[in-house]
Amino acid sequence: MFAVIYSFKVKEGLEATFQNAWRELTELVHQYEGGLGSRLHKKNESLYIAYAQWPDYESWQKAGKNLPESSNKIRKILRDSCEQFETLYELDVVEDLLKEEAYSE
Repeated sequence: MFAVIYSFKVKEGLEATFQNAWRELTELVHQYEGGLGSRLHKKNESLYIAYAQWPDYESWQKAGKNLPESSNKIRKILRDSCEQFETLYELDVVEDLLKEEAYSE
């Protein structure tokens, strides 16, 4: 398994817009690109960190080519809601002890 950690600095007042676009795009990536899902974390009012899992590095590298046309609008909304976007880490998963039932809203 492969993981990627992203950092997003979100423009003031666009937090909900960013979160909605992130959720929609993450769901499309799972459906069309084989991504294993992602978690979004909030450090403060403007800084978000996302952790995404993939079956392997190659799947992550190829991602984006199978997304439907509708994803372009979502990507634009995501980009426009951010002051900065950065890939912090590309990581091979050594052990995975996260439990699905551990998180609930």
